[in-house]
Amino acid sequence: MDSLDDHASAVADSVAAPGWRPVLDEVTARIAVRFARPETRATAGELLCGLLSVVERKNGWWLAEHAGHVSPDRMQRLLRAAVWDHDQARVDLLELVTDRLGHPDAIFVIDETGFLKKGIMSVGVQRQYSGTAGRVENSQVGVFLTYASAIGRALVDARLYLPASWCDDRGRCQAAGVPEQMAFATKPALALDMIEDAVRRGVRVGFVTGDEVYGADPTLRAGLRRLGLGYVLAIACNQPVQAAQPVRLRPDDIAAGLGELAWERRSCGAGSKGERFYDWAWVHDHSSDDGGVHSLLVRRASDGELAFYRCWTPRPAPMATLIAVAGRRWSIEEAFQAAKTHIGLDHYQCRGWIAWHRFILLAMFALAILVITVACQQPDHVDPRHDILIALTIGELRRLAASIAPVTPAPATAIRWSLWRRRHQATARRSHYKRRDATTST
Repeated sequence: MDSLDDHASAVADSVAAPGWRPVLDEVTARIAVRFARPETRATAGELLCGLLSVVERKNGWWLAEHAGHVSPDRMQRLLRAAVWDHDQARVDLLELVTDRLGHPDAIFVIDETGFLKKGIMSVGVQRQYSGTAGRVENSQVGVFLTYASAIGRALVDARLYLPASWCDDRGRCQAAGVPEQMAFATKPALALDMIEDAVRRGVRVGFVTGDEVYGADPTLRAGLRRLGLGYVLAIACNQPVQAAQPVRLRPDDIAAGLGELAWERRSCGAGSKGERFYDWAWVHDHSSDDGGVHSLLVRRASDGELAFYRCWTPRPAPMATLIAVAGRRWSIEEAFQAAKTHIGLDHYQCRGWIAWHRFILLAMFALAILVITVACQQPDHVDPRHDILIALTIGELRRLAASIAPVTPAPATAIRWSLWRRRHQATARRSHYKRRDATTST
């Protein structure tokens, strides 16, 4: 068995560059043609480096300081007004992830995440439920698509959810740079649009999974069936399903009528502490007109709590396959956590439509770089019960790279930026006081 010193030497050799540099170079080469000017392309590379760094905050000020700029103007212009084709760069991201993480068992996972905000000027912001906060908060909500395979998982597309209150206020939309043709779309409709776009571009997956927001939407389910994609979508206990007879029943009523022999103890995949075992029951529904098969999958936890999944497959599939897909729904939660913790997905200070989508796109690129780098470091599969080390994680990779190849700004640079921030904040404070005094006097 190799010693820890042997492992340390091998890992040091791989991350001293740091380890993501070859993948970063591949990304910048892929998207180079999307930029009209070399200066803009260079700024995008500097922003990506900042997102991959251990900088405390990943907003324009901090990223510009990390890049050695004298002000955040170049970073802000990259996101707001610079000429580059971020729509085609989004296609480049999809191709990068599927090329490097592609696997026959890959699936799509859909979900939304919230970005807490203050004020009313940020595009799409309003008081709405945010899963990030677990309550109704002033926030923006983005719908994301994750490509998840046995090799790795990465965010590959995103759409900003624009509430109806915004769509009905064209003046507000115009001020935020929302395209004129943009109409209200539900979160499931945004998810289906991303999936259809990926399928048109040749991405092949077998299944789609998501939570109850998406399982409850009949248009999304019909769209997935039209594309020939199987789905395992969570549904609420009170959402009726057709159960092997022309009668629609609640899933919890169906589960209550199952005998103990209907339940099987199975794992839905490995977790941080080993296999995740639950009791599962599978109720066949009916065959659809297109030859597919509908069914209901029920999961029972050790405390008796039930979860329900509406399933459809274009051809008969075993119960084990549906359970595995259901178990991978949490991969997008892990992607959100990694993106927010290590990349700063929620650190942006963008108010406009274009700036939001550009920052999120570059953040997804940065996450993909880390995911691909970690995937390249993984050893051939062995029994985890006999491993002396767990697999290299994104967080551990960043810590290693930061300690092996630290980047420390010159004292003069740090002092100059401190003065710049304080002067800018003083200007903003004076403006705030001026507006408040004007309002009070009237």
